[in-house]
Amino acid sequence: MAPSNEPEISHILGIDYGTAKIGLALADVETRIAFVYNTFKNNKDFLDKLAETIEKENVGEIIIGAPAYLNKSESAQAGEKFGEAIQKMFPEIRIEFQNEMFTTKMAQNNLIERGDKNIKKHDDAEAARIILQIWLDKSEARNSKSETNPKFK
Repeated sequence: MAPSNEPEISHILGIDYGTAKIGLALADVETRIAFVYNTFKNNKDFLDKLAETIEKENVGEIIIGAPAYLNKSESAQAGEKFGEAIQKMFPEIRIEFQNEMFTTKMAQNNLIERGDKNIKKHDDAEAARIILQIWLDKSEARNSKSETNPKFK
């Protein structure tokens, strides 16, 4: 099969960072709809798996869930440190943070409603999907405002 001349679609990666597991979600820049991608263990192999995912899926931007506490807890700081580590590995990729307050609970509720029997196995990736979709919706709203109202540009 001959290689395609069509440009690869760039993707946005959403991450729900946890000390034990890390959930991933993907959206392409055209449809702007987030989909569950995978869950990885947070171990010494994670950054290698993340690098493979970034290359395989042509990721151009990463959105990391981080709690928006006034007094940052260790988990909030860990998410930011994780973002800094990714930025060092991939300086060409834009990294942003999205408030992740209650996304795990929302994810668990979504999975229960769908009848998923293995909630703990899938809740991190579903939380990443929620984080990414919230960010996509907010960025779409910002873009719409700036197009219709010049003072938002």
